[in-house]
Amino acid sequence: MPQFNVLTFTTVAILVLAPLAYAQSANPAWLDNLSDQLAVEKQCAVSYFFNITEGELAGRLTFEARAQCDDGRRFDGTLTEPADKFVISECGVQIC
Repeated sequence: MPQFNVLTFTTVAILVLAPLAYAQSANPAWLDNLSDQLAVEKQCAVSYFFNITEGELAGRLTFEARAQCDDGRRFDGTLTEPADKFVISECGVQIC
């Protein structure tokens, strides 16, 4: 069985990671904005975000993420430009 050498690993890593280096958000501060809005409106200190997506709908940029608060609560935040505030919904007992 052939060994997986360093050169092969490096080549694979470059091919896999190269597209990520060029992917940039149209609004790189949107997670900070969502975090700030959650702090003010829901008294949520965000531990981390997951299910983060950016897209386009009918020519408008869309941003979505789920936030995990320090106290265990979770919120979904969505924004479709030109809106400047996120629509925030709490993940309660339902599957979120």
